Amino acid sequence: MVQPESPLPARVVRVIGPGRAGGSLLGALAASGRWRVVEPLRRDDPVRDAAHGVDLLVIATPDRAIADVAARIEPVGTTVVAHLSGACGLDVLGRHPRRGALHPLMTLPDAERGAVLLRGAWFAIAGDELMGQVVAALGGRSFGVADEQRAVYHAAACVASNHVTALLAQVERLAVIAGVPYEAFFGIVRASVENSVEMGPRRALTGPAARGDTTTIERHLAALDHRERPAYEAMVAEIRRLVS
Repeated sequence: MVQPESPLPARVVRVIGPGRAGGSLLGALAASGRWRVVEPLRRDDPVRDAAHGVDLLVIATPDRAIADVAARIEPVGTTVVAHLSGACGLDVLGRHPRRGALHPLMTLPDAERGAVLLRGAWFAIAGDELMGQVVAALGGRSFGVADEQRAVYHAAACVASNHVTALLAQVERLAVIAGVPYEAFFGIVRASVENSVEMGPRRALTGPAARGDTTTIERHLAALDHRERPAYEAMVAEIRRLVS
């Protein structure tokens, strides 16, 4: 009689800095059933022995603190020490023999929602092959980014998420002034994104700046509060650059 194969033992992960990104990763890996999560370490916890007894140690601190935290951790030959930064390379992890980078290309507003959003997400990975196994456990997809291009890559990620969110905040402010429901704009926002994905930004572009209607643009600027004009003018310039 053939005996069923025993399931592979779960790998063990610890996070230093269980904030929005670190907490999201812990929740997603725990839910995958393929990783065992141990108690994370927080700001004032000692980290010297953090790499002991785990397969993966993730430094999920702000970028400016990664190198300092990594330097205070005693290296363990079998443990991968990784960070979640989009802009930093592997060099910030210093002397650790197995190093990795795992940046989720996803907005993570809080740990609970972030754990759900990481399922099937894209990740920028570098270093140890274990990074690919983490992505696989989450049902995600990955791509590599050379260290010298990581800052440009992360800038693109910020434009795709943070800048879009800031522009939506401007829409909300202007909607209030115009006496129009903010939610009335959601359809055109979604359609603009979907059209850009399906057709490419150039073909999806519409509006007065795209067609060279300076009269309408001047009317807009005259109606806007002076604090709203810089963002509007910057986007008009980008549209003109796109269509030129």
